[in-house]
Amino acid sequence: MFKSLKIYFKKQQLKGKLKQSNTTFSVVLPEAHKGPSVFIVDDKLPEYDKDSGSRRLNLIIDILLQQGVQVYLMADKKEYKYDTSYYTYYQNKGVQVYFPSIDETGNLVTREGFMEQIVPHVSAVWLHRPLVFDKYIALVRSFNPSVKALYDMVDFHYLRMKREAELKSNDPKLLAEAERFLKIEQANCEAADTIIVISSLDKQNLMPYYAQTQKMLVVGNIHDFITDTTGQKDFSSREGLLFVGSFEHVPNIDAVQYLRKHIMPVVWETLPELTVTVIGSNPKSEVLALDESRFKIVGYVNDLSDAFCTHRLFVAPLRYGAGIKGKIGQSLEFGLPLVTTPIGAEGFDFGKVAEAMIADSPSEFAQKIIAAYTDTALWESLREQSEITLQPFSRKVLTENIVKAVR
Repeated sequence: MFKSLKIYFKKQQLKGKLKQSNTTFSVVLPEAHKGPSVFIVDDKLPEYDKDSGSRRLNLIIDILLQQGVQVYLMADKKEYKYDTSYYTYYQNKGVQVYFPSIDETGNLVTREGFMEQIVPHVSAVWLHRPLVFDKYIALVRSFNPSVKALYDMVDFHYLRMKREAELKSNDPKLLAEAERFLKIEQANCEAADTIIVISSLDKQNLMPYYAQTQKMLVVGNIHDFITDTTGQKDFSSREGLLFVGSFEHVPNIDAVQYLRKHIMPVVWETLPELTVTVIGSNPKSEVLALDESRFKIVGYVNDLSDAFCTHRLFVAPLRYGAGIKGKIGQSLEFGLPLVTTPIGAEGFDFGKVAEAMIADSPSEFAQKIIAAYTDTALWESLREQSEITLQPFSRKVLTENIVKAVR
């Protein structure tokens, strides 16, 4: 009861502020004669410049718009505190985005009210991430029982959490949380009309827990190899190692700690002057504590192009996770050679140079960093493989499945 009262008064307070600022909102309904339409819900407005999942969804939205699909977007969180720059970004693309506002009669337009107007008229509802699907699917069905419901897993959360628990001596709390997510993900799969999996490997990993493969559709990360080499330095002009990853994602925190504490001491025995640059939004205290002259914690950077064009080697020592790792794809887009773990490499085919790119222990990882960093011929061969590896992740390849999902 207290929670309900708190929400009520928050809404009343917000309503007053919006009336004072004259923040109004008029819903434009989908038009059937203009083709398919989709209503997308994510946990926040996709922060395309901060995390891989948001970057992927932003590119999916681009493809949908280019294919003539009418797109509606709503965030589950930050209803009362939202970054207007992201709202404006998606609105300027041609997306109708929900934001806290009042309607023509002076009433607050809530998320539920927005859905009640939009969902009965759309072709499909794309619910992004497990908790979002779990939270909204019943409400979606109440507004439109026949709408096509898409469950975008982003990655197989159960598998990622289980791997983390196993890495941490089968931590019972982590194992319990993994099992909780498995039940949610299985229920989501059952309730969905289409299950969006991020890779064929994730599809295989899901099959022992949910066997209806006919409902599964692969829509991976979207990466196009950058053929314009303007600004890209050659081997001898580049220097340093690069790591990129949002620190809202716990595996990235673990990876940076593992890199600093277990891998770099071995590397520095051979290359004592070698520096590491760590870029990523929202670095936590345990990450900031690693900052030093040879291991620079930079934090958020708006444009990563310069970093990818000037560093000599990308490193991604991920010890647990699931799905396709966006940081690997971004490095390959720029043709930046990399060293990663078997977890980081999942879903990518590195062909004949895989042996030089994948390492499973600190000493092996360090040796492969040293080899790729110092051997020009090896570095060039890793760079040449990038475009081949990215072919299955191109817009051209993935557009068909994205459009198929919403029709």
